[in-house]
Amino acid sequence: MVALTLVRELGPVLAALMIAARAGSAMAAELGSMQATEQIDALTVMAINPVQYLVSPRVLAGVISFPLLTALFDVIGIYAGYVIGVGLMGAPAGAYFNGITSNMDSHDIATGFYKALVFGVVVMWVCCYKGYNAERMATGVSRATTEAVVLSSVLILAFDYFLTSVLL
Repeated sequence: MVALTLVRELGPVLAALMIAARAGSAMAAELGSMQATEQIDALTVMAINPVQYLVSPRVLAGVISFPLLTALFDVIGIYAGYVIGVGLMGAPAGAYFNGITSNMDSHDIATGFYKALVFGVVVMWVCCYKGYNAERMATGVSRATTEAVVLSSVLILAFDYFLTSVLL
């Protein structure tokens, strides 16, 4: 049950929430400060598309990194379950891994990775949007950063509910 819960639900959701809090807030603050100091306007004046130059690489990085970090989270969580179950509780190691192989299939793993891909797009898009459209003052940057993290967190939970109902 530990592995199934981690792979389907906890891995993608908790990894996405941590990335949204850490990287999403930094991304929104960086783009917001670029907006406040008129660096984005300077890109436009130089005939460089700021969305293509600033936002697209960040969204692509999210689409690539979210499944990788989710896989890492899953592996560490399954190993931690092994340490607790076998090391501290005295369960047989064979039974732990046999339970994983008999109760989990490729559909469960694919479900977790689909969720991670969707969360990557959602979090990066929201954080880039909030930072890119921040007001041109210091309070606008802090407000945009807070809104980006809060909206990303709410959307992660909403999309998790929706994707779980569709994919299962």
